[in-house]
Amino acid sequence: MEMSKADKLLQGSIDMHVHAGPDVFIERRMDALQVARLAREYGMRGIVFKSHSYLTAPMSYIVNQAVPEISTFGSLCFEYETGGISVPVVEAAGELDARVIWMPTFSAKNTRLALTKLLGVNFNEEGFNIIEKNSIEAIRQIFPIMRKYDMVLATGHLSPEEIFSLVKEAKQSGLTKIVITHAMCSHGLDKSLTVEDQVKLVEEGAVIEHCLLEIVSSGGRRDPLQMVQAMKLIGAKHCIMSTDFGQNDNPPPPEGMRMFIATMLKYGMKEDEVELMVKVNPARLLGLS
Repeated sequence: MEMSKADKLLQGSIDMHVHAGPDVFIERRMDALQVARLAREYGMRGIVFKSHSYLTAPMSYIVNQAVPEISTFGSLCFEYETGGISVPVVEAAGELDARVIWMPTFSAKNTRLALTKLLGVNFNEEGFNIIEKNSIEAIRQIFPIMRKYDMVLATGHLSPEEIFSLVKEAKQSGLTKIVITHAMCSHGLDKSLTVEDQVKLVEEGAVIEHCLLEIVSSGGRRDPLQMVQAMKLIGAKHCIMSTDFGQNDNPPPPEGMRMFIATMLKYGMKEDEVELMVKVNPARLLGLS
């Protein structure tokens, strides 16, 4: 049986946003080793593991020994559970070859306000707002460390106002690898970034991440055509496609990447555009040839 276009594009792809077990907060579909083994079966090239509660670099190191045919990469989220916005923690992450530093996600004030208002969740801490003086000063100290280790800066669950401020600060500091995390999803009370906002951020040197979770029924439920239209307007050379999968009610992340590729082709993306977003651009961000 001839391989489909989606399966061909899946070969050598890189997913820069994958959740795997073990996890403190959310039941995960697979642990990291299982994800890597399935990604190897699917012919993928690489995966970035993300956790809201711990640095994933040591886990990726072990997984790479067990499944050397695929490259997995560690990352760090600025959460209360990981030490917050911390210079020593980022330095340690760099020494352990973590490739991505995420701004706060579920520790972001933007998201905590929404969870409190919409779901009645109570938190001991109000959450990080990186525009506030203490946070932005700490982040400015982190940028030189990120440049030293050639790390990618990802915006996490920040509000649009915070994202624009962060990108400006990062650009001024000399950072060249900036990813706007799932740009069509706000994870807060504020509206998500508009396509026009995304264009402005690209003009500042950022890369726009679009995630499968934004369009599936268990996630954002956005019309896939809206995402395709955004990709077309922004330009595939400025975007990456990630799954943000790992939830127990979704397919495994490697299958998610195949689904995402197939869906984008179905709704009008060209094969060479998808190749840029799942292979070329992620490889450049991660420092791969």
